[in-house]
Amino acid sequence: MHSIPPRPSVHDEIGPRLPGAIYSNVDGRFEVLALITNPTDAAQLLRRTAARWALIVRDTLRPDGDPFAVGSVWTTSDYLVRPARIAYAPAA
Repeated sequence: MHSIPPRPSVHDEIGPRLPGAIYSNVDGRFEVLALITNPTDAAQLLRRTAARWALIVRDTLRPDGDPFAVGSVWTTSDYLVRPARIAYAPAA
């Protein structure tokens, strides 16, 4: 019988991308402005019926770049340029 592997945790999907962090990948270099962990708010921001979290980021390589929401998981092609300035504590 085949077993389904466990779903990654939200923390694993987000990786080190906490507010204040800057990360880079093939799409650009992004500063994390906000982390949304409320699934309802995340789904609305990402325009999906289901989402567990969302990030609001700004592309630091584009001076005219507006903040936007992303929901892509942290992968081995992402790397941290600058860690978050403060530890993340979920809102009550």
